[in-house]
Amino acid sequence: MKSPLLSLPGAVPAEGVDEGVAAHYGDLFREQRALADGTGFVDLSHRGVLTVSGEDRLSWLHLLVTQHVSELPAGEATEALILSANGHIEHALYLVDDGTTVWAHVEPGTQDALIAYLESMKFFYRVEVADRTGDFAVVHLPAGSIADVPDGVVVRETAFGRDLFLPREQLEEFAAGHGPAAGLLAYEALRVEQHRPRLGFETDHRTIPHELGWIGTAVHLQKGCYRGQETVARVQNLGKPPRRLVFLHLDGSEVHLPVPGTEIRLADEGPEGRKVGFVTTSVRHHELGPVALALVKRNIPVDARLLAGQTAAAQETVVEP
Repeated sequence: MKSPLLSLPGAVPAEGVDEGVAAHYGDLFREQRALADGTGFVDLSHRGVLTVSGEDRLSWLHLLVTQHVSELPAGEATEALILSANGHIEHALYLVDDGTTVWAHVEPGTQDALIAYLESMKFFYRVEVADRTGDFAVVHLPAGSIADVPDGVVVRETAFGRDLFLPREQLEEFAAGHGPAAGLLAYEALRVEQHRPRLGFETDHRTIPHELGWIGTAVHLQKGCYRGQETVARVQNLGKPPRRLVFLHLDGSEVHLPVPGTEIRLADEGPEGRKVGFVTTSVRHHELGPVALALVKRNIPVDARLLAGQTAAAQETVVEP
């Protein structure tokens, strides 16, 4: 779904999974600094939006997701995962309940598969699941923003800012009164700085929550059964996830960033050494320079010097080994 904000001056379209919104509006670092200062907004209208209504909505979702949501207070934001039977991450949901309806936004293009799964699990529960992507656009206001929110708009507020479920017909009017606009690259740079994983970027077909630090933020360890819980409990008790998320400070003398999937090796073994991980997201940060998130083997020493392709990298621990 192509955003009307791509018509704003300087807008350069994003590619790949983020196609449909702007990668930037002509000045990546200015846009990053604006978000870091709590001004402007990010157009996330390409993300999927779904709602769950009905009196059983919270108790029903509680049975399906990794988070404790059966008593989720109205207006309190949370995030949750849906796992496979083997405990691998399949979906990530960013939730808020407005008192009558649960609102969630999800990665672009994942809403159809997610809704199909939820529909298959309704049974006798009094719930209604709806795809609202065509009607509502997600807009992000950064932490510290004092921007006004239009009346009646559902807001999901976290330490990282506010996500608005804005009626699509209001998107252009909102942009006109809440500039400057910042693109996806600026938003992603701050996400990497904050060590926040993203489904489809930091995950692959075998990722489990412990590897990414999603325990606590998206996984509740004292709740009842859900699909994949056995794997979560086993890893929690044994304490041995096979991989761990790290934050990389990259050699700033390199012209090109290592692309996602770039193999990581130990610097002491050189470019032909054994593969110990791979880059998941790489960005240019307005203060930190070139940085990245990566998955490496759990037993790699936290002080080991790494190579991301040909680029020297120093690691910062996100998930303890």
